[in-house]
Amino acid sequence: MGRLKIKICGLSRVEDIECVNKLQPDFIGFVFYPQSKRYVTVAQASELKQILSPKIKAVGVFVNSLSEDVAKIANADIIDYIQLHGDEDEVYITKLKALTKKPIIKAVRVKDEETLRSLDAYPVEYLLLDTYQKGVYGGTGQRMEIDLTKVHLEQPYFLAGGLDANNVAVATQNTQAVAVDVSGGVETDGVKDPAKIAAFIKAVRGDQHD
Repeated sequence: MGRLKIKICGLSRVEDIECVNKLQPDFIGFVFYPQSKRYVTVAQASELKQILSPKIKAVGVFVNSLSEDVAKIANADIIDYIQLHGDEDEVYITKLKALTKKPIIKAVRVKDEETLRSLDAYPVEYLLLDTYQKGVYGGTGQRMEIDLTKVHLEQPYFLAGGLDANNVAVATQNTQAVAVDVSGGVETDGVKDPAKIAAFIKAVRGDQHD
């Protein structure tokens, strides 16, 4: 397996983009979910994407949005990947794939091991495993209790949920995760913290640089 990829989610300011351009995670996330405190408009995301390093892929995070709206943003090249973080099912995803060629990440709020048994049905490029919290979409910031070292999934997955520089190495050890996703774990007082982002990336990559 190659090195673990890193996604820093919930960027909303020019300063956030300047920070990641220096630190070079693999992905960043723009949250298009109005109920999120990290919400950005399409216009804001478009402006931020224009100054984002071309080496970093932008992921758009959507929660139960109309597939036509998601495809329009994707096809405008404001984002490189689509992340679905709501109740989108196989029918929705199939429809979306007919509207855009952008790769799709399906976030799954993992309630128990039973949740993991039907995930291979999703026709997506990646899954994203996050912690279940009733009524909460778009990331909970809570650690997952399930032991993923005993779980085998056919599809590659991102691991999310309460990760930070102090726990990411242990959380991913002996799992099949191909990437990690962090948002609140690299914030101070609700704002992205460059020092925490740097520490998180170092915790994942060590002293390795690409």
